[in-house]
Amino acid sequence: LLSPNTSVHGAATEGCRDGWVYDRSTFTSTIVSEWDLVCDNQGLKPMGQSIYMAGVLLGSVSWGFLSDRFGRKPVLSWCCLQVALANTGTIFASNFLIYCGLRFLSAFGAAGIIMIPATLMVEWTTTRRRAVTVTVLGCSYSLGQMALGALAFTLRDWRALQTAVSMPFFAIFLISWWLPESARWLIITGKPEQALQELRKVARINGHKEATKSLTVEVLAASMEEELASVKARRSVLDLFLVPTLRWRSCSMFLVRSAWCPECGEGHSFKTFKASSALPGAPLYPLLFRSQAGKLLTCFSQMISYYGLVLDLQNLGSDIFLLQVLFGAVDLLGRATTTFLLSFLGHRMTLASFQAMAGLSILANIFVPQDLQTVRVVFAVLGKGCFGISLTSINVYKPELYPTTLRMTADGFLQSVGRLGAVMGPLVRMTRQAVPLLAPVSYGVIPIVSSLVLLFFLPETRGLPLPDTIQDLENQKSAAAKGKRQEVVITESTWF
Repeated sequence: LLSPNTSVHGAATEGCRDGWVYDRSTFTSTIVSEWDLVCDNQGLKPMGQSIYMAGVLLGSVSWGFLSDRFGRKPVLSWCCLQVALANTGTIFASNFLIYCGLRFLSAFGAAGIIMIPATLMVEWTTTRRRAVTVTVLGCSYSLGQMALGALAFTLRDWRALQTAVSMPFFAIFLISWWLPESARWLIITGKPEQALQELRKVARINGHKEATKSLTVEVLAASMEEELASVKARRSVLDLFLVPTLRWRSCSMFLVRSAWCPECGEGHSFKTFKASSALPGAPLYPLLFRSQAGKLLTCFSQMISYYGLVLDLQNLGSDIFLLQVLFGAVDLLGRATTTFLLSFLGHRMTLASFQAMAGLSILANIFVPQDLQTVRVVFAVLGKGCFGISLTSINVYKPELYPTTLRMTADGFLQSVGRLGAVMGPLVRMTRQAVPLLAPVSYGVIPIVSSLVLLFFLPETRGLPLPDTIQDLENQKSAAAKGKRQEVVITESTWF
């Protein structure tokens, strides 16, 4: 027998022969208790989270390219069906490996559902109403978070909860077939007849019957001759970076204030399609690269801090269900005010300022003692609300920086970089025992730095029509320099 006053290092340990007893006061059943993800298997739980994030990351790149190639509507419908089937399949998973595989497929499809609706709404909405529609979409995420908290409180078994969140996707899949395809995408990819059908359908729904007569293939063809000439030019993510020389020139332009201005045109859903070349010249690409580089940093900083904040819920010491609903409620209130903020402050300033405020809220919690839980919750909720506003703002701002031919490809690339931040969020959090301040300081400083980059190196886009080609980006710059307003046409069919 060992003496009670001695210690032995390297003594052999014995695994639990009779299984484990779990605390079921919060949840009656979880994947941890289902497959005993404890002790030697405790590393499988974060591995499952990483597999899910990997699915979102790969899906972001894939669906962005596919939706630019085959259209927004069919890709969105497929993503809804894939998520519905994969989520339902996890209910019947017999082991953790199958569960992770199905979760990967679910995350892969969820990436498309996250990306495509915002782009589809923006491409169908007039300039003046763009912020309103994206804000409504953002509020639906907040309502979903609140509903999830209520469902989790009611359904304490993970299979029952998984069933409840899977069924709506079957209904969404059926509804998605009634959605119109993006007329912008149809026009820019050389399908004017289909675009005309969609435009007439929307005009009829919106009560503009006279537009159904005035809109003809000849009218569309006459206004986009050069766009049709450039249809054969294939675009890819490489167009966002192109050649090393232009890349370095673009990096040097980070020090130059953007020449875009919000007064260069009111704009609506469809403007006149003017000059466009199949092979744009070198001066065009620095504009695109500057937008891409700044948005990469913005998306990365948002996701690493956002997920770091959300995953830190358990350390706030309060009821997890109540916090979930509270976070959703504050997020809803924040997102609901985004439309007014975008109109008053501008798209770039709203995104930058509230992203910085979210970082400051996280930094403020560093100085609050652990025993002051109410104060810590207040700062955490404030940070979540600011992130809600910034996430809604970026969904308005991001499509305005890229042409229709590359919009979803760029969005997919940005989403994938953002998911890298989401993966790094919990990894940074794992360093708390060795370096306690590294995680909160990182979560707070990164969004503040990215907000400064946003202010200094990216343009304001309030009031500007969506660019359809890379040439449009240069035209917007020229219009701003000359003080001209951009001409717009074919707007009647897209008014709400």
